[in-house]
Amino acid sequence: MSVWIDTHCHLDAPEFAADRDAVRDLARAAGVAHLLIPAVERSHWQQVIALAHRHGDSYALGIHPLFTPAAEEADILALRELLQQQRSDPHLVAVGEIGLDFFVPGLDVERQIWFYEQQIKLAREFDLPVILHVRKSSDRLLKTLRQHPAVGGIAHAFNGSAQQAQAFIDLGFKLGFGGALTYERALKLRELAACLPLDSLVMETDAPDIPPHWLYTTAENRAQGQAQGRNSPAELPRIAQQVAQLRGMEVQALAQACTANARAALGGLPAFKIQE
Repeated sequence: MSVWIDTHCHLDAPEFAADRDAVRDLARAAGVAHLLIPAVERSHWQQVIALAHRHGDSYALGIHPLFTPAAEEADILALRELLQQQRSDPHLVAVGEIGLDFFVPGLDVERQIWFYEQQIKLAREFDLPVILHVRKSSDRLLKTLRQHPAVGGIAHAFNGSAQQAQAFIDLGFKLGFGGALTYERALKLRELAACLPLDSLVMETDAPDIPPHWLYTTAENRAQGQAQGRNSPAELPRIAQQVAQLRGMEVQALAQACTANARAALGGLPAFKIQE
């Protein structure tokens, strides 16, 4: 069985409240040996720390752009204090999930940018990589990264152009691919997954979000009472199999490469011996 690292899984999400430990156990049984659990707001920070410790996984601390409307400037000070407190914790591997979302309507762009830039500065201060939320915002994210170079990290759920992909790679970032590429209509994304340098790819689920096509329920079916399939980290090997097929390579070789890439992106994940 191939061994995987899910570099983006919101195990703290309320969708997993009823069976969180079982979800983690099922993922491990499927070959997902390690998770990175990124926080999305201040109220989640302690929970992601506890989950990572309970399951031997990693975590990132940050404020997601979709949560900036309710965030306060004092949260940045609190984040700095917590990063200082946890800096010797080997389970802490990044600042995140941070970034910009120019797709969801009604979000204050300048407010997003302020929180993003403040967290980039914290990542630099604590010598941590970042987990970036990239949604219709690649160029603006890159502008800040050039002004305030981060310690690398992962551009999560990447869906930009080949030129933007190369710009992130040139700045030391790996690119996260997950369930979105399993849809046949995702031609650009599938081409990127097939053609980008192998050492630039990491695998992720973004569970419980971004379900692969086999879990997706149409709006019509949902209106008729059929539930949306819940994404989980156990889906990662099947998603990765599609990447391997797109690239014309063996799944085991992809697993080994993506594990090495995740380690490179996240400071080596020094506390964890992930058997391959």
